Amino acid sequence: MNHLAQGEEAEKEGGAKALVQGRGLGTLDRLRDNFSASGRKLLQRVLPFFDRPQSFGEIDGAKTACDIASALLSVRGEASGVAIAADLLGLYEHLDPNSKEEFLFALGMDFDPDEQALTNCWEQYRREGPVALHALSKAVEAPRQELFRRLNLAPGGTAALVRMRADLLSIKAKNEVFARVDADLKHLLRSWFNRGFLSMRSIDWSSSASLLERLIKYESVHDINSWTELRLRLDPPDRRCFAFFHPAMADEPLIFVEVGLTNGIPTSIQNLLSSNREPIDADCATTATFYSINNCQPGLAGISFGHFLIKQVAADLKRDLPNLSQFVTLSPVPGLMNWLRQSVATAEEHAIIEKLADPSGFRELDDQEARSFLLKRAVEYFTKARNPSGKPYDPVARFHLGNGARLEQINWRADTSNNGLRQSGSVMVNYLYDLARLEENHEAFVERGKLITGEPFNKLAASISAKKISSKGPL
Repeated sequence: MNHLAQGEEAEKEGGAKALVQGRGLGTLDRLRDNFSASGRKLLQRVLPFFDRPQSFGEIDGAKTACDIASALLSVRGEASGVAIAADLLGLYEHLDPNSKEEFLFALGMDFDPDEQALTNCWEQYRREGPVALHALSKAVEAPRQELFRRLNLAPGGTAALVRMRADLLSIKAKNEVFARVDADLKHLLRSWFNRGFLSMRSIDWSSSASLLERLIKYESVHDINSWTELRLRLDPPDRRCFAFFHPAMADEPLIFVEVGLTNGIPTSIQNLLSSNREPIDADCATTATFYSINNCQPGLAGISFGHFLIKQVAADLKRDLPNLSQFVTLSPVPGLMNWLRQSVATAEEHAIIEKLADPSGFRELDDQEARSFLLKRAVEYFTKARNPSGKPYDPVARFHLGNGARLEQINWRADTSNNGLRQSGSVMVNYLYDLARLEENHEAFVERGKLITGEPFNKLAASISAKKISSKGPL
């Protein structure tokens, strides 16, 4: 190696070590145009993200991550930018929770828009009008958005950013700084996970073992406790499962829905999932029941795909199975018991609630008083309980009613599992998707706040008003 090459290598090594020691980015800035594969190898020797993570204690992980983030924003070469982005994501993945929090806080504090540049662009816009709008929009955008875009170019970058947002959501309430970072990342993820980029795939018992394992892992509505239980949900001729996937996360479902093909509207999850039930011929089924909808990626919370998935599944099933005339859900009521505990006043009512939620006491609970109490309060819950935004208190109700479904009926003793008793006292509901009226119902709910209900629900509400609740049969 000649003296000039030795000098260049020494300068690279000196710049990388200065980065680690937090002495600034000046040297790295001078090197960025020549930052090559050999330079990346050198950087990995002094920042051993992958090969020697045990030496992390020797560096300030959050500070180093911030320095590399600044370097990534300053580099012009795409190849070197991708290499640095991969290293930064590798470092972030290995940080402990406190260091991750420090890094995310720094993104909120140190990667905001330049106030002076923003003021200048605003004054220019006021003088020149729309011709200056492009410059103003660039000045308004926080540099961390461009950082996220560059991180997204790294191999596995999209999935890593989704995990990063899950970290953000877990600490978002601590400080509004985290909320600013989350708003920028959510804005980008909403664009990257636009419906146009998603593909819907059918999942069945012949799907890959790794994908089936993910279904078991992500199922959060009705637990799957064994491969036998999973097979009962996928293999029979009257069962279907569909999921959305993104090309950047090809093996990771974003959301999936499990469907039971039935004759009539089911009123009990025990019957629908029973291992002793007799499957029916799919061509003879009249009803498609969406009984479990699961969001799989916590980092995509608030970026909704469910309404697209349900509507596409319904349309595809209707095309393939012309005998289907009804599309309904069998849905949990996750907020009911908590709302009841907050709203009832007497000791007697509290005693009934605790008995309804107790698995050991439920099997002996046949008295009309408790049933009448729960059904009456369930009707109140759906018709009167509202969150601070004026929407229904129940999150599942907000989702389906917002999709244009109608609240069809309430079902007593529909879910007698421990979880079903704890969250709703065994109650489940059916939301009906009338494909011809989805847009009309959606607008009525979103624009006017109108609760669209079906005849069975209306009859129950009327019977409660008349104090005549039947003691038998589905409701």
